Parts: sequence; C-alpha cells; structure tokens
Amino acid sequence: MAGDRSPFVHRRWSCFPTPRLIFWTSIFAALILFLFFHSPPDLSDRRAVAAKWGGHSWERRVLVSARPRSHGEVDASRGRGHLSVLVTGAAGFVGSHVALALKRRGDGVVGIDNFNSYYDPSLKRSRRMLLDRAGVFVVEGDINDATLLNKLFDIVAFTHVMHLAAQAGVRYAMRNPGSYVHSNIAGLVSVFEACKAANPQPAIVWASSSSVYGLNSKIPFAEKDQTDKPASLYAATKKAGEGIAHTYNHIYGLSITGLRFFTVYGPWGRPDMAYFFFTKDILKGKPISIFEGPNQQSVARDFTYIDDIVKGCVASIDTAQRSTGSGGKKQGAAQLRVYNLGNTSPVPVSKLVSILEKLLKTKAKKRVLQMPRNGDVVYTHANISRASKELHYKPTTDLQAGLKKFVRWYLDYYSGNRKRLYW
Repeated sequence: MAGDRSPFVHRRWSCFPTPRLIFWTSIFAALILFLFFHSPPDLSDRRAVAAKWGGHSWERRVLVSARPRSHGEVDASRGRGHLSVLVTGAAGFVGSHVALALKRRGDGVVGIDNFNSYYDPSLKRSRRMLLDRAGVFVVEGDINDATLLNKLFDIVAFTHVMHLAAQAGVRYAMRNPGSYVHSNIAGLVSVFEACKAANPQPAIVWASSSSVYGLNSKIPFAEKDQTDKPASLYAATKKAGEGIAHTYNHIYGLSITGLRFFTVYGPWGRPDMAYFFFTKDILKGKPISIFEGPNQQSVARDFTYIDDIVKGCVASIDTAQRSTGSGGKKQGAAQLRVYNLGNTSPVPVSKLVSILEKLLKTKAKKRVLQMPRNGDVVYTHANISRASKELHYKPTTDLQAGLKKFVRWYLDYYSGNRKRLYW
C-alpha cells in the first residue's frame, strides 16, 4: 500500500470564527505562561546530550544514514527509495516502526530522540538497536536544541520530516504539566522553525492525536468535527499544535500533514498503555483496574495496530506535496491536511482483558471502578473515510490478531529471549 501513488490533495483548513480563534489563542498563551513560571519541565533527563553529537565521524554517520538505497541524488519527485527523512522520536514506539519501514523500502532515514525516562529508557535503547542494525542512525538529542536541528539540516537536505517526538500520556500531565508544553508546543515550534529556515524546505508529517476530540459527543469522530473541548492538558497541547501548524503553513508555506492516531498498540509498545501494563500485572497476579463511565457505561477504545498506523504514516509521506517556501519566505499556497488513523472498530476495555486472559492462559484479578476525572474519555471511534479516500488507508488487523502478536513479543522480550527480536 505504501508504494501506491495517491493523487496529491490540496486542502485548506477552515478556521474558527475570529472571536473563537482569539479566545483559544488567549487561553493557550496564558496556559503556556502559567506552566513556564509555575511548573518548569523536569530537566533531570536532559543530561549533556550536546556532548554526544558533532565531529567528522558523527557527521559521516548522519550522511550515510540519510542516503537512499539508490545511492542516487535525493529526489522527492521520484518517491519511495529516493527520499531522505528525519524522524523525530525515532526510539519511541511509533517512531521506531516508521523509521524501519522507510529504511527497509529504500529511503534514507536519520532519527533523533532524547531517550527520556517517562518510561523505561532501556526499551527505547532496545528499539535503537533494531534501528542501528537496519542502518538507521539515531542522534541522541532534544528537538528543542535549535543548534542540533540546524546542524542536521546543514548536513542533509531532508525531503521530509516525520515528527513523532512528543510527551505522550493523558494522566501524567497531572504530575508534570511542564513537560507537555516543553515537548508538544515548544518542541513542535522548534521543529517547524528548523524546517522553515531550511532550503529546500521539507514536507512535514506530524503526530497530532485523537485526544483533540475531547468531550465531543458526536460519534464517530470526523476531521471536520469541533475540537474545542479538550479533556486533558495533553489534548490541549495537541490542539494547540494543530493551530501552530496552520500558522506555519499560512505564513511560511510549509507543507504539513497532521495525523490523529487512535490508541496505537502492538509489539515494542509503550509500557504506560493499558494493554501493556494489563499484560504485566495479569502475569504477576496483580489486580487490574477496569474503569467504567457514568451509569456503568463501558469504556471503549478504537484500538489500532501499529502496522496499520505505519502504513498511514508512509502513505502520508508519499502523498505530501512540496513546501513552497524558500529561505523562510512563502512563495505560494502550500498543502495542509489532517487525517484520522484508526481501526473504526471500538472495543470495550473489558473485551481487551478477556482476549489477554485467553492469550496469557491466566485469569485476571479485576477491579471495576468509576472512571476518575484525570483527562480520559469514555469512548473513541475514528471515521477514516478521508484517509481511505486520499491515502488509500485500510486497517487490516483486528484486536485479537494484534494482541496475539503483542503477547508473543512481550513474552520473548521480558523472558530474556531477545536474540530473535533483532533479526
């Protein structure tokens, strides 16, 4: 599917009416200022990463990793096998899978990741080993390091940027709100600034989130639906990101595609996700908490398998038009798109647990609790008609099949039988 050349699509986003735009701009500006002064980001993970990059040998590794398999000139117009892509958050769950998919089809890929400790960094470094074996060099650094980003663009004329670095998770925002502003707002601006200044400017695909739909009660969620009632700080930062993307597209001519992911799961996933820590706790005989909404309403998610998400990401790259700016100045109207990437088949969390019990051959110790007010929503359901039409996006993995692959990976990885995982 990734090889299909979908027709280029030019789409202009409709904006909020002026009063609403002003209102939300003011809210987000106030939020950023408040968090900056009252909740500075945790800097304990940001060790002297600057010392880990630079020098002739380092630059050589970047160049080799960025070179397409064709060994010819990088040429976005020739598509797959001729692209050079910078993947941010490359040691993350989605980032590592997308980087591998691009490299395996022949594109040049360079990654960047700060390897923070939001969850076990050893899992991120294991993913990095996979990438290294595939020939993808992952630079250890922060996307807020403008000097590093500018250096990468000085070395390589990237045709595309796949921006997947972000502070994930809904509940963690209640403990460390500053990290969300640092990564999801300041980090996004930092990446856009580097792309704006590059010549030629790359096309950008970035990860928004299904969380932007927030308290929207219309089901299924469609891209044209209102997204002005975020239920969490995480959602608010992703909503702000979509507004920032519109600004950089409008002023600087950056070609930008935003992807709203719906509950991604699979091998090499994130330990903070329910399917992951349910598996861990079931095997250890620990009780798991299953939340329910008001009036005993079932909590359900549109679980989407990682391979389907990767296909949507790659298709977004393949259909991205070129940015129109040069030297930071817009030369013409540029492409601006947003897509839902989901499975369109919401499954109750109780069903997820039942599948895991069968796969693990272990009965879960379940506690049914009322959903707390921590930013989570009761139900998600993606309308993917736009992605289906314009990206030829078609998810093919149901939850039963996807969890079977995840459980197989989990048992191998945490039993110490990791050798075959790297091949």
